[in-house]
This record gives sequence, structure tokens and C-alpha cells, in this order.
Amino acid sequence: MFKKSQFNYDLPEELIAQFPVEPRDSSRLLILNRQTQKITHEKFYNLVNYLNPNDCLILNDSRVLPARIWGKNINTEHIVEFLLLKEISKNTWETLVKPGKKAKINYKFNFQDLLFGEIIDILEDGNRIIKFNETENFFANLEKIGTMPLPPYIKQKLKDQSRYQTVYARDLGSAAAPTAGLHFTESLMNKIKEKNIKIGFVTLHVGLGTFRPVKEENINNHKMHSENFVLPQETINIINETKKNNGRVICVGTTTCRVLESVYQKHNKLVAGSDSTDIFIKPGFEFKVIDSMITNFHLPESTLIILISSFAGHELALNSYKIAVENKYRFFSFGDSMMIV
Repeated sequence: MFKKSQFNYDLPEELIAQFPVEPRDSSRLLILNRQTQKITHEKFYNLVNYLNPNDCLILNDSRVLPARIWGKNINTEHIVEFLLLKEISKNTWETLVKPGKKAKINYKFNFQDLLFGEIIDILEDGNRIIKFNETENFFANLEKIGTMPLPPYIKQKLKDQSRYQTVYARDLGSAAAPTAGLHFTESLMNKIKEKNIKIGFVTLHVGLGTFRPVKEENINNHKMHSENFVLPQETINIINETKKNNGRVICVGTTTCRVLESVYQKHNKLVAGSDSTDIFIKPGFEFKVIDSMITNFHLPESTLIILISSFAGHELALNSYKIAVENKYRFFSFGDSMMIV
């Protein structure tokens, strides 16, 4: 049995990246070889040198919602902050609200004259359900009035909101970025394709549960959050062809890994379609689909570092984090990355 404390590590606060590097692919890349246990220090723009023809990269194309918005109470004129978490039905959202006492049932809010909403329910955990006015331009208006819901450990304001989106982001719906993909540029993507490396996509809308800490010392008692995803047949075809040609399936990010492995676990093969997953990958998990992983450096005692430890091996993963700290890699969402081969 693994304990939460076994996934802790010392991280100086100055190594928590507060802003992204420019250009995107100039971030550092730690290559961890599971067989030889060798660690190589690289730059992300050299990633293509570590990919082989017949390999494939699987990316999460979810796009982050500018989900933090401020509304003025129509009666009291109090300003209340809303964080959109999940669309329950058309124009109806579950939200985090502060201050909560200023957002009671039946209270109506004006969002810069572009959106109007009414609180219709309060959930047990205090989250509010808000129903917005009927409009076909909901997401277009949201782009105008909303800001990116950056993780709590990022204290600086983001000047360019597009830097919290991947260059291939398409399907709007995430509350947080699939950050392993933030290092890719259009130029690097083209170099990868030129080397006969296929690129496939899944869509998993990242929830704020991704930042939820593991509170139970026995990690088996942790309840995982659920997230919606889409796995297209085209991506399955790329994966099957890659396996047939003895190439590697390289997932970019823990979200992509969770989609592929949860589908295989459920069906004993990859099946196209929409579903949700609350899979918690921890040591002892048998990976059936992925052969390699590109990922950022994750928070201590998080489900994400537990997943990494499951793939790389607990001792090897934690040692690689120790070496990354010693070499002053940048950590978390805007930080550097690692490739586990």
C-alpha cells in the first residue's frame, strides 16, 4: 500500500513558474529512460530527435474556457466573481462563487451587458447553479468578458491569454489547460509530421478537480473526480497502425493517458465515442496502450505525480524530480517538461 507522503518532494517556491517562456518550445525537456535509468537534459525544440518514424503522438485538443467572470447584482449592485465549472444543460452552469453570501437563489446578475444570469439552485458543496439568458453568442460573449482561471499557485497576471492555450486547442470546455501541450509550436508540429510521425487527438475537458489534493494518507481511499472525453475512430486507427508497425504510442499529458487507458480498461480494446472517466492510475496499474509519455512536473502528493510514478516506477520518478529540482527546472503549469521513454 502506498501512502500519500511517499509522493512528496521538496520544491523551492522560486521554481514554481509564474509565466511561460518564449518561444513555447524553448522550455527545457528532461528525458527519463525507464530501462537504463539515464537522464538527459534537453530543450523541447529538440523533441523530434527523440521520436522515431512510425511513432505517434496523441494530444488533447480541449480548449480552456475564459471561465472567470464578474457579475453585478441587478438589485444591490454588489460585484460577485463566478467561475464556470461545468455546463449542466444549455446556458445553465455549475459555478464556484465568491462571496457566496452575495449569490442567493433568485438573485440576478448582469455581466457587462453581454450576459445575464439568475441563481436557480445552491448545491450541498456551496456551488451555485446559474441559468444565463438564451443567446446563440454565449461562448463568443464569454471570450469578451472572461479571463483564464489560472491555477492558485500562479500569482502573476497573464498578459497574453492565448499562452494558456495549446496551439492546437479546438474544442472549448476545459477549466484548466492540458499543460503538457503548451510547449508545442506550429513549426515543431510540422517537423514532427515531416518525420513520418502521426499525430492524433482526443478531447478531455480538464476540470478543476485536477488541482484537488489527495487528502487520504492511504491513496486507495482517494475519490477521483470525473471528466468528460471524446475518443475519435481516426485516433484509434492511428494507434492501431502505430502498434502494427512497431512504433510507440506517445501520449502528451496525463489527460491523454487517462482517456486511452480508461477506455481500454473498460472495453479491453479502444472503442470510439464519448464517455467520462474517473480512473485513478496508481502504482501497480498495468498500462495497455501507451509506450511513452510527455508531461510537465506536477504538484507533490497529487494524483498526477502518482500517475507518473505508476508509469516510470515510484523510486525512479521521485529521483527524476529531485534531479529536476537540483538542476533548477521550472515546475507546474508554465514550467518545463519531461519525456518518459
